[in-house]
Amino acid sequence: MADDVFSDFESWGFETRAIHAGQPHDPVSGAVVVPISPATTFAQQEVGVHRGYEYSRTGNPTRSALQACLSSLEGAAHGLAFASGMAAEDTLLRTLLPGDHVILGNDAYGGTYRLVSAVVAPVGVTWTAVDLTDVDALASAMTPSTRMVWAETPTNPLLTVIDIDAVAEVTHASGALLVVDNTFATPYLQQPLSLGADVVVHSTTKYCGGHSDVVGGFLALDDDELAAKLEYLQNAVGAVGSPFDNFLTTRGLKTLPVRMDRHCDNAAAVVELLIDHPRVAEVLWPGLPTHPGHDVAARQMSGFGGMVSLRLSGGRDAAMRFAASTKVFTLAESLGAVESLIEHPGAMTHASAAGSPLEVPEDLVRLSVGLESKVDLIDDLSLALDQL
Repeated sequence: MADDVFSDFESWGFETRAIHAGQPHDPVSGAVVVPISPATTFAQQEVGVHRGYEYSRTGNPTRSALQACLSSLEGAAHGLAFASGMAAEDTLLRTLLPGDHVILGNDAYGGTYRLVSAVVAPVGVTWTAVDLTDVDALASAMTPSTRMVWAETPTNPLLTVIDIDAVAEVTHASGALLVVDNTFATPYLQQPLSLGADVVVHSTTKYCGGHSDVVGGFLALDDDELAAKLEYLQNAVGAVGSPFDNFLTTRGLKTLPVRMDRHCDNAAAVVELLIDHPRVAEVLWPGLPTHPGHDVAARQMSGFGGMVSLRLSGGRDAAMRFAASTKVFTLAESLGAVESLIEHPGAMTHASAAGSPLEVPEDLVRLSVGLESKVDLIDDLSLALDQL
């Protein structure tokens, strides 16, 4: 393959771009994998004249490859990589000023809630939690100072599905920006910018990296002016990942499509077990026709994802015991990797939301369905449920 075709990667399919976008063959060695560039500084031909890189916090070739690849997958003009999902969120929220107002979904990730309520709010930014499935409620919550509506879809951990197009219409009518956390769906299953979102957020720690071995975050957007502001903050604040972290995330993207197909397939098999089990009171997964957001998910997603939540009929005690009794599913925080994980959100990832409008049910268990054999996943969950 001639290197000049890499300049035309936007015409390629998703799977091809996941492997090649932003990743030309190395001009020195011909290596087919973008090299890890650990240099902290770069030689200049003369003062202020360089090859596009001067200091690694400002820009790094390995980070550039990741940014080009993932922004292509999101269909975005601009992409910025960070040291974590929270670093990406923090950088975006730094564009707000005292007196500005943010609307959060009432089922937001606990870390996002903590960042907004405990870090951003004390410096003068106000916030409101709203059910974003109710566009009338959203419209009522908008104020003249609302600058940002922050949505997740599907949400973490209740897997609520938000109609991005409908929320975008209300948000833009008030002159605010719509931010969509696309971590659960990934750009393979959903592309929020094409549905009206202004900024897409990822914890690339999850499905994009996909192997529980790298922490990262990402922002994707089309607006040139906002992108320039975020690029300034990315450099000024400096919350960027190492070249090795960026390399690992780029490597993860190469297999994102095939992994997501398997995640979705395995999740469907797990759901089939759960919906008929007498100890399970409710199964939350957008692929179920009974899910309140099923029709919206079917319209704006190409698959229903690998995340499944369930509520146990025995309440908190049953949920805690179930989460601690599986063998193939590992009791751990995080999600979206090759191995299956199980957690109790109320006591783990969403503990910071306790007592707030975003508090999650005590009988809730969240599953991140991995890539193991279906029969092993089903047997593991079935045994753990039968022992309750």
